[in-house]
Amino acid sequence: MMNINERLPPSGSEALVDYGHGEFRVVRPGAFVRCAVTGAAIRLEDLRYWSVDWQEAYASPEAVLLRVRRAGRS
Repeated sequence: MMNINERLPPSGSEALVDYGHGEFRVVRPGAFVRCAVTGAAIRLEDLRYWSVDWQEAYASPEAVLLRVRRAGRS
């Protein structure tokens, strides 16, 4: 059995997503979105972290923290 860190990278096109509070809406279908901090591809089914204000996705809590620090909000 594979865990989330062992999954193969997503294939297909990048999705366009509208990030809302507690949910997101796919505007243009695709297999993944890119982390705004790391550039890593994030499968839509694995997407857990995003910013409603900045309309960005993040690969991990660490990426969120780095983004907030870069913006001077911590």
